[in-house]
Amino acid sequence: MSALKRALIIGASRGLGLGLVQRLKEDGWAVTATVRDTGKAEALHAVSGIQIEQLDMDDAQSVDALHTRLHDQVFDLLFVNAGVKGPANQMPGAAPAQEVAQLFLTNSVAPISLAQRFTHNLRPDTGVLAFMSSGLGSITSPDAPELALYKASKAALNSLTNTYVSQLGERKLTVLSLHPGWVKTDMGGEDAQIDVATSTRGLVDVINAYTGKGGHYFLDYQGETIAW
Repeated sequence: MSALKRALIIGASRGLGLGLVQRLKEDGWAVTATVRDTGKAEALHAVSGIQIEQLDMDDAQSVDALHTRLHDQVFDLLFVNAGVKGPANQMPGAAPAQEVAQLFLTNSVAPISLAQRFTHNLRPDTGVLAFMSSGLGSITSPDAPELALYKASKAALNSLTNTYVSQLGERKLTVLSLHPGWVKTDMGGEDAQIDVATSTRGLVDVINAYTGKGGHYFLDYQGETIAW
């Protein structure tokens, strides 16, 4: 019988993060999931047999505290899902500077900072590091000008991920920048094309397909390659 696989999901109180936890548990994984407020994660608490940890990804001290609590654990998957849509008005120059800074901290910088702290908690040779990117993060995409700053934050995440991968040296790690599709979530809205279960099942299937390959890939939930 194969060894139990372990996953650490960052940002799992609702939406895609919660869906990932549910799909992985269905597949028999051991799951540790983080939320900003453990008192506001009723749906996550309803998933039996998971470990829930408090984390504010934007707070370096909170990340350090989580790393201290999990320092001796080895994960087959680290999936950094946490992210925000950003200012209501995304026209460059119109949004408040503080909101723009918060958007890029949460969507671009904090995910990489966290990954750097937990790289050595990933299983050697077969560990997978996944970031929730977006097809809108491709600089070839002219879509959704009303989300200009969000698009830029995901492009920045992709760029920082490339830099991170280039600094791994001889360590073999599979790194995935994943587009979940246009999903019916609080961010995606009710007019979106697919539901959370469809997206997250596809994402888990892609993770399984790329485990052990090594390298960095920009893919959608169906396994299709996206142009950077």
